[in-house]
Amino acid sequence: MAWGFEAIGTSWEVETAQPLDPDVRQAVRDVVERFDHAWSRFRADSTVTAMAREAGSWQLQGAGALLRLYDDLHVATDGAVTPLVGRSLEDLGYDARYSLQPNGRAVPPESWAQVRSDGSLVVDHETLATARPLLLDVGAAGKGFLVDLVVDVLADHGVDEATVDGSGDLRHVGGVPIRVALEHPGDASRAVGVVEVADGWALCASAVNRRVWGEGLHHVVDGRTGRPTRDVVATWALVDGSCMVADGLATAHFFADPQTLLDLHPHHFVRIHADGRVLRSPDLPGELFT
Repeated sequence: MAWGFEAIGTSWEVETAQPLDPDVRQAVRDVVERFDHAWSRFRADSTVTAMAREAGSWQLQGAGALLRLYDDLHVATDGAVTPLVGRSLEDLGYDARYSLQPNGRAVPPESWAQVRSDGSLVVDHETLATARPLLLDVGAAGKGFLVDLVVDVLADHGVDEATVDGSGDLRHVGGVPIRVALEHPGDASRAVGVVEVADGWALCASAVNRRVWGEGLHHVVDGRTGRPTRDVVATWALVDGSCMVADGLATAHFFADPQTLLDLHPHHFVRIHADGRVLRSPDLPGELFT
């Protein structure tokens, strides 16, 4: 049975063998609300928005795990992946007001490595201490983390077979493997291939056509330049056990050498370049049509 709902600005679907009880659905809504209230830079009442206004000590669900992943991806991509990219997105028009109007400049964010080393931001489990205002944007891995949280909520309520799909960030638990089509980045009615997602695995996709608001303007921004990337148009990462990691790796594949990311965390991947080249992991559990 499929249950669809809207969350964090996109469509979600939870598929289970039996309909979910109302209390389970409410528990899912509650964990989504807690995540959004903590991490959304589009909400005036979120913790992230408050952090952007002043220094202080902040409680943020999953902060330790999310920001450690960002530390690793920042190094692996030579600074391209950073949770400080929010200012650059705002400058490009993807701001809390959804103005979608660039201000005429593209400014790279400050160095995440510097912020982590100079005491501007200190992380202790789910507590962040900031010495000055900082705007965090965990869009590169946050939705995947939320998928993992939803899977955990279902398990806590005895639902051990489910597929949770947060609009391109998917995790499958229990039951037989499922086959998932890989959407063509230029034509949503076509697939470039299909992969098998086994019990406990997560599949995350990222594409430059998912959030577009102008010529050359999309949400996959290079943290070294403050500009949207141009070389890669779509990526997929298939990871055992963590949708958060799969989400982060899918973003990192826009910028890093595949082997660097495979050394960082074992996974399968597909990525399509703007010039039509397609790279894939040799042991991909599926097939490509291009």
